[in-house]
Amino acid sequence: MISDPIADMCARIKNAYQVRHKNLAIPFSKMKEEIAKILVAEGYIKEMKIEGKDKEKRIILILLYKKKQPAMTGIKRISRPGVRAYAKANKISPVLSGLGISVISTSQGLMTNRQARKKNLGGEIICSIW
Repeated sequence: MISDPIADMCARIKNAYQVRHKNLAIPFSKMKEEIAKILVAEGYIKEMKIEGKDKEKRIILILLYKKKQPAMTGIKRISRPGVRAYAKANKISPVLSGLGISVISTSQGLMTNRQARKKNLGGEIICSIW
């Protein structure tokens, strides 16, 4: 049993990009699905599909490369089960001076740091992507 499935997802994505895989399968959860949707919308992942049923359900990520370089150079879990990281809307800092994003869990669902600041929402900082 994995104690932190979001950290596992981050590590799988990072490792798949490092070895230049074309796609990646990760175990399904609603939270991972929402994070994957954000990654697709922000242009870090080419496409996302859900395959299987019940316990066999998986999220298939088609990785994106631009000029043979990974679209994502790094992903890091910020808020962990032992050490949660929360921020108010005015305290959410940009990632790499605005070149990256943070995924924030707010009262209105998961969104990027830019969307959260625009809606004046704070929340738990799940991960940073650049």
